[in-house]
Amino acid sequence: MATNKCIICIITTIFLLPCAKSIHLDFPAVFNFGDSNSDTGTLVTAGFESLYPPNGHTYFHLPSGRYSDGRLIIDFLMDALDLPFLNAYLDSLGLPNFRKGCNFAAAGSTILPATASSICPFSFGIQVSQFLKFKARALELLSGKGRKFDKYVPSEDIFEKGLYMFDIGQNDLAGAFYSKTLDQVLASIPTILLEFESGIKRLYDEGARYFWIHNTGPLGCLAQNVAKFGTDPSKLDELGCVSGHNQAVKTFNLQLHALCSKLQGQYPDSNVTYVDIFTIKSNLIANYSRYGFEQPIMACCGYGGPPLNYDSRVTCGNTKTFNGTTITAKGCNDSSEYINWDGIHYTETANQYVASQILTGKYSDPPFSDRMPFLLKLKF
Repeated sequence: MATNKCIICIITTIFLLPCAKSIHLDFPAVFNFGDSNSDTGTLVTAGFESLYPPNGHTYFHLPSGRYSDGRLIIDFLMDALDLPFLNAYLDSLGLPNFRKGCNFAAAGSTILPATASSICPFSFGIQVSQFLKFKARALELLSGKGRKFDKYVPSEDIFEKGLYMFDIGQNDLAGAFYSKTLDQVLASIPTILLEFESGIKRLYDEGARYFWIHNTGPLGCLAQNVAKFGTDPSKLDELGCVSGHNQAVKTFNLQLHALCSKLQGQYPDSNVTYVDIFTIKSNLIANYSRYGFEQPIMACCGYGGPPLNYDSRVTCGNTKTFNGTTITAKGCNDSSEYINWDGIHYTETANQYVASQILTGKYSDPPFSDRMPFLLKLKF
């Protein structure tokens, strides 16, 4: 390990394992791959979906392409890194600047290739292909005469030193439960992770060396899944979450963790960090009142009222008419009291809490809590 570069844990570049080369605190850029947990505008920009108020009202004061009332986990992490929020790869309006990175994450995306019935066509393999095209085009622009593109796109050096972040897999598992048994979902996990490993290899072959990989959160605790699969109380755990979904997630995360260890051994000149989002979110839900929340599972923006305030027929901010009756999914009075925003995604306040826990370093493998710098802005 002495010849390896240190594995980087988002904000902490110099505070991890001992290594031969000292590493500076700064990451020049972040390249993100994922689903709606980190999508900053891809699916909306592509025209596949629209978001309406009150989405985005807490921080951006209007819908920003994010599936939340405000900022996402990745926004708080970028802020901690002293980097600007990431522009979506497909975002061509508002003078996007990709010098500090690019976001390829798309809501509804899966690790496995998209099918004709998929919500989103931008599966993980497509996102990696988009990155490769993005990199090739950036270097092509920089190779031209003059330096007019230098401040807009990353240089080859930035691509090599950048942090590659991943938060994907949730939709592979959640979607599978609509047509498969728990045993079938569990049996599909190795295939899902083979596809993920293939994408990581493609990025490594293109020079990526710093990998930051989130595991999947407790799907069984999302109001959407409780409403669909939790009508039988025997299917719920002590927190009111769907047991089968969380069992699948734990199995997925266990195998993902093993894959991260394999990748670190396979690519000794790289750095692979595994981040335990499941434990952070599960702890938040189990101890919600301790952290100032009033509702652990019920959606803030939805329709139907307690206990879930979720109706799959109408999404946050939308109005629909069924059998002559008009229903609207409205926001709650104070989203900071809720963990869940719309039945699927988290509120800004919950995202801020999750980011603050990530930055303690206790939930990463390798951990870095013992080397935490005093200057971190743990804002929660």
